[in-house]
Amino acid sequence: MTREPDGFREFVTERSPALLRTAWMLTGDAHRAEDLLQTALARTWPHWARIREQHPEAYVRKVMVRTNASWWSRRWRGERPTEDLVDAAARSGDASSPRSDVADPQQGIPQRLDLARSLRELPVRQRQCVVLRHFDDLSVAETARIMGCSEGTVKSQTAKGLASLRTAIEQEEKVR
Repeated sequence: MTREPDGFREFVTERSPALLRTAWMLTGDAHRAEDLLQTALARTWPHWARIREQHPEAYVRKVMVRTNASWWSRRWRGERPTEDLVDAAARSGDASSPRSDVADPQQGIPQRLDLARSLRELPVRQRQCVVLRHFDDLSVAETARIMGCSEGTVKSQTAKGLASLRTAIEQEEKVR
């Protein structure tokens, strides 16, 4: 039986919530996000002694980005759901209810769902750039290092991704 590397369990316990959020933003699906994070941590385990004193979170993010890209290129995306039941349920709330003065815990859910849906529609490199730059708040240089590309690529892919998100969200608002 292989001995657990020193500090690995603590790292996983402490950083998993943030890494799982990144994985979810990359995949757009809670189950695939859990699989992605688990795969990345399993691939990190053998290298832990080498990376633990450097930037282990950046290493795991890089593994997640690369793994997700390989999954994305192999995944069949021809089938699309015709109705989003969660979205429909969230929109069914009536703002004129007697308790409309009370803060609604579901307020903002439709916008978050629209953003998540629009994010899933982005090409994988644009999604990676937007997630790493704006959701994980990484610098251009850090994002480029994780993605294994130039800073110019990060800038251009981020700009394209944000423009696509703005357009998609504007179209969603027109539909409402």
